[in-house]
Amino acid sequence: MSTMMRKPPGKVDILPEEIGSLATGLPPAEPGTLFVKGTNGGMRVSPDARFNVVFGRCAPDVHVCVGGDDTRVSRQHGIITREHSRWVLYNVGKLAIRFPGARLVLGGHRAELPVMYTPLFIVAPGQEHLLEVRIAAGQASSGPVDVHELATYDPNHPDGERPHPWQLSDQERLVLVCLAQRYLRQEPWPQPLTWAQVADEIALLRPSENWNWRKAARIVTEVRTRLSPYVGGLREEEIPPPIGNALNHNLIVALLVHTRLRTQDLALIDG
Repeated sequence: MSTMMRKPPGKVDILPEEIGSLATGLPPAEPGTLFVKGTNGGMRVSPDARFNVVFGRCAPDVHVCVGGDDTRVSRQHGIITREHSRWVLYNVGKLAIRFPGARLVLGGHRAELPVMYTPLFIVAPGQEHLLEVRIAAGQASSGPVDVHELATYDPNHPDGERPHPWQLSDQERLVLVCLAQRYLRQEPWPQPLTWAQVADEIALLRPSENWNWRKAARIVTEVRTRLSPYVGGLREEEIPPPIGNALNHNLIVALLVHTRLRTQDLALIDG
């Protein structure tokens, strides 16, 4: 399988520099179009382009750069190619590539990509490198949108609208930032805080609001329930026992990938 191919005119394009996360929307595209975004930009590939997208550490030798400052990532770490009307990922590097959740594609192995937004992570010890992949679904996608701005019509709401599911209230953001602070501080192998730790920290910040672990757990559970139609691994029946921190871990990863939580949000608890 050839890794580098000449770009067919009009079938393969470099993504505009101003495009944000692929999770928030796509430029207009025919169904089956592949979008790939790495550290310094990305590409759009039509389903009939007969073009293999190569990604990895070494920018001159790949189409999409990911993990450019980490020598543990292979110079050419993976290939995405079209096979039998499906886009397929090949891991040709040494490090595993993780799908959302715990599924790993090891070096020398392949995996079909779903027709949806799929954040992929090249897994290095103590660090992961994000490669965003999205395949346009059955209808041409609308232009880029920012989910901060989206709202859904609700005739029962006093103003006729309710917030988009990905929007976080100030209270939700505070609790989630506290829960996810080890991830936001980029600690190696982070885990969510316990409910008691979250409640104790917020109680110190807001002593008049009667915080306890049940209140913190209820708020996070409501966010997980709201987002479960859009993200896998947020419901107990989706996780094999023992569940442990898996539900909150999956929620935090989804919020980070979709940029609903950002490093600057730490000011809510550090200020």
